[in-house]
Amino acid sequence: MVNTCNDWDTAIASWLGWLAAGGRPKTTLTLRGYHLRRVARNVGGDPWSVTVDMLTDFLGEPGWSPEYRRSIRSSLVSFYTWAHASGRCRANPAALLPTVPVPAGVPRPAPEAALRHALERADARTLLMVSLAAYGGLRRAEIAVVHSRDVVKSLDGWVLRVHGKGGKTRMLPLVDEVARRLRALPEGYAFPGRIDGHLSPAHVGKLISRVLPDPWTAHTLRHRFATAAYRADRDLIAVQQLLGHSSVATTQRYTALPDDALRRAVMGAVA
Repeated sequence: MVNTCNDWDTAIASWLGWLAAGGRPKTTLTLRGYHLRRVARNVGGDPWSVTVDMLTDFLGEPGWSPEYRRSIRSSLVSFYTWAHASGRCRANPAALLPTVPVPAGVPRPAPEAALRHALERADARTLLMVSLAAYGGLRRAEIAVVHSRDVVKSLDGWVLRVHGKGGKTRMLPLVDEVARRLRALPEGYAFPGRIDGHLSPAHVGKLISRVLPDPWTAHTLRHRFATAAYRADRDLIAVQQLLGHSSVATTQRYTALPDDALRRAVMGAVA
């Protein structure tokens, strides 16, 4: 029997419970829940009477980046595929949503002057956030959940267990100063907060952006790390592992080629 309950909250909670049963990490559940609650606020009505035209109008919101638009579309497809398969709605209105192409990105590393500007302006807490992004390549969400138990000693020095996207973890060697700052903190989350015990990724990004000059962000510090790490050894596979990417092609979009490599290529073409 088709459920005609006019209750987005109940529907979203049931869907998130289904995702959790499949082992989706908390970060994914938080993001997907945020997407569907945004749909509920903007589309309204009964979640089971939503049409493809209503969802298409919603996805056509001007000003969204292709990445954000594609991410929300993915949540809608997952939600309504589950709802249709479980008998909650007679048809799947997300089945005909247009795909969202995302242009290939180009490396955009924050320049050293921007990093110095941030390090000079930041308080101790934000300084550590900036350092984790610039010298470790951590994402905002990874910085938010750094915990004292994840700082461990290896044969080669201190490393950080990074909790990445999709529930994946990786071991990141720490520069001495960052290791010292982390080890000096009390036990628990490095950046405590009222929600889940730590700051949100959005708040981490906001704090980092406040000390960086425009237009640089936490993500461009991650690009900066990728570029600097590649220049150290010219080992793209090592950079891929450090960033936690599943594909080298993704890592290439983060890594700016050194100017001297481009110049040597040009000079090599001269007869």
